[in-house]
Amino acid sequence: MTIYDRLIKVRDETYREFQMKLVPNIPPETILGVRTPEMRAIAKEVFQSGERDAFLDSLPHEYYEENLIHFFVISMMKDFDACVARVEALLPYVDCWPVSDQATPKAFRKEHKKLLPYIEKWIASDLVYTARFGLRMLMNEFLDEDFKDEYLELAASKRGEDYYLKMMVAWYFATALAKRYDETVPYIENRRLDEWVRRKAIQKALESYRVTDEHKEYLKTLR
Repeated sequence: MTIYDRLIKVRDETYREFQMKLVPNIPPETILGVRTPEMRAIAKEVFQSGERDAFLDSLPHEYYEENLIHFFVISMMKDFDACVARVEALLPYVDCWPVSDQATPKAFRKEHKKLLPYIEKWIASDLVYTARFGLRMLMNEFLDEDFKDEYLELAASKRGEDYYLKMMVAWYFATALAKRYDETVPYIENRRLDEWVRRKAIQKALESYRVTDEHKEYLKTLR
């Protein structure tokens, strides 16, 4: 049974209609309508099977769900070099935010020193979803013990008019306000961000349970 056959077997037309509204920037005929748990189960089967490499080599894929499964499979790889090579091969074909956002490779967690140059390259990319993925990796991996002030500048310097790119920058700064408030709030106070991004970052921080009430009250004055 092919991966397409497995996807068709568990497709849900109602969920497909929901996904079409959620991801309006890709052709609706590329969406089959398969829920994430089913895709992760298929990805696990693929990862453990002899068909893994053939599937990962078969770019570009035809369907949205195939791209998601592709990223889920990559995320299970333990070797950093092999994993990042597969990520680099896939990123040019990522054409929507769920594919960019849903997978975080496990191999990245213990190889921050090797990962950082890739993140810098991805953020610099003119491809929206490559840059978005780079920003998300910077947010996920470098706001805790490996944080440096310069990473805030790296995120702030990424400019562009695409909605999904700007939302990712705002998400990064909202998360940074939760985790690194003292270092991050000057970017809001001094209007170091695109104004739309700045306001959206404040909004998302106000909605976050991880930002203290005291900090939220101050952020309200900066809107």
